[in-house]
Amino acid sequence: MKHFGLILTLLAFSFSSVAQQDVVTVIEGKQINVNDKYTAKAEYEAFITPYKQKIDKDLNQVLAFNPETLDKTKGEFQSNVGDFLARIVLEYSNPVFNKRENKNIDICILNHGGIRAMIPQGDVSARAAFEMMPFENYAVVLELKGEQIVDFVNYFIKEKKPHPIQGLTFTITADKKAKDIKVKGEPIDLTKTYYVVTNDYLANGGDNMGFFTKSTQTYNLEYLLRNILIDYMKDVDTLKLVNEVKVTQEK
Repeated sequence: MKHFGLILTLLAFSFSSVAQQDVVTVIEGKQINVNDKYTAKAEYEAFITPYKQKIDKDLNQVLAFNPETLDKTKGEFQSNVGDFLARIVLEYSNPVFNKRENKNIDICILNHGGIRAMIPQGDVSARAAFEMMPFENYAVVLELKGEQIVDFVNYFIKEKKPHPIQGLTFTITADKKAKDIKVKGEPIDLTKTYYVVTNDYLANGGDNMGFFTKSTQTYNLEYLLRNILIDYMKDVDTLKLVNEVKVTQEK
């Protein structure tokens, strides 16, 4: 008991010390514009250079030849780069999906904004794939009813952007309505289940494509869209470009 008072004193001092500790109430900062005024440190450059050289070597390796410039800004309802990308995403995703689920993909739907660069005419390297699709987006297959496909078509007409599609065709009437919607050449069935490959961003309702979140089943193929493009370019000598009319408009 003779030490009891001492213990109480120490405890009281300890708690009072904690209570008196400084508390951060304001955080201040300033924006630093990184420009030519700031030079890289030599030791950092020396450390990074070997890795950069290896990455540059891999990215600059020529994989295929592109016969014409692929540019998303050319075309009202379709762009040559969008058509190209949607076709190969469906083509390369389907064997993976079929092997896993014993089912086939009907449609590919991607977003116009997801294409971030053109593919110039001439030799094409892996760097072009990274510039075109810098995001880590995976191919995802959604199980959707025909009515959700119609929702997309209406969204497409309202958006007035050439969102990349494959396996889907339709006509826009003079009063901006959709008609003759077909999946793989057959009239759409509103109650039928279709398998749509897209990217994980859109599958989660990105770009206001909320109809995708109505999927009854989602399959992540764990296959980056960028890697699909790179794998395709490795498999061919020359990029195959197919001129197919998917969207028509009545006057």
